[in-house]
Amino acid sequence: MNPVAERVGAAVYVKLLLTAIFWGGTFIAGKVVAQRVGPYSAAFLRFAIASLFLCLTAVKIEGRMPALHLRQLLPVFLLGMTGVFAYNVFFFKGLKLIEAGRAAIIIANNPIFIALFSALLFKERLTPMRLTGILISITGAVVVITRGDWHLIANGAVGWGELFILGSVASWVTFSLLGKVLLAELSPLTSVLYAALSGMVCLAVPAWREGLWTDWATYTPADWASLFYLGFFGTVLGFVWYYQGIQRIGAMKAGVFINFVPISAIIFSFFILHEPLSFSLLIGAAMVLSGVYLTNRETPLR
Repeated sequence: MNPVAERVGAAVYVKLLLTAIFWGGTFIAGKVVAQRVGPYSAAFLRFAIASLFLCLTAVKIEGRMPALHLRQLLPVFLLGMTGVFAYNVFFFKGLKLIEAGRAAIIIANNPIFIALFSALLFKERLTPMRLTGILISITGAVVVITRGDWHLIANGAVGWGELFILGSVASWVTFSLLGKVLLAELSPLTSVLYAALSGMVCLAVPAWREGLWTDWATYTPADWASLFYLGFFGTVLGFVWYYQGIQRIGAMKAGVFINFVPISAIIFSFFILHEPLSFSLLIGAAMVLSGVYLTNRETPLR
């Protein structure tokens, strides 16, 4: 391989690693924002920032804003309501109540539930290894949610924070499955761009009713920095770099880097937010990551 190609190849892996770090950092930024900014306001501002940069990116790459056919408007709206509106409202509500590291481990189960429902709805093959991975990962999530005390489930003592984060998981799984069915003919950038725009528009009224237009002046510099991080680094840059990685080295190799997201989130939450590293958190994280690996190793995305 010539030196130029080697540098390009190395840059792809660096970008993918940085993407995983950026996405891990969204849990810390989200935790900061959730303490003073309402969930609808935070979600609206995140995607107002993201939509601006996604529009600029789309124009730079395609030379213009990509066009949508009339039949694609409803699917795009549904993506915005699930992957932008519902996911982020649950995300910020949950992070107001529980630790960022715990939330990251719960959300790390997204690929597990996508694989499970793909098997149920689309008859995708569920091999023994994939089934084993699903069971291990879900067990790990339960360990994290209950802090190792399984009696909490029987006693109904699992908190609202965990339930909100599970709502984020359900929203993202729905978003992913809808996208697989409805928007196969659109590019990933176009899909995310218009999902972000539609979700942002739908968030505007709830954000206004929540008091965004009067409360924004009280937000701290840390709040605005975190919102910018969520919108630009966590949404736009992470998305563009991740799909560049898929184009260059394939979805299977690029997808491996997703496993670094909860790891980076736990590290950041320990050093930045001073959240404790409990035994149940570490054991649950190891089980979730092992389960995700086993579930996806046989079925690379295409």
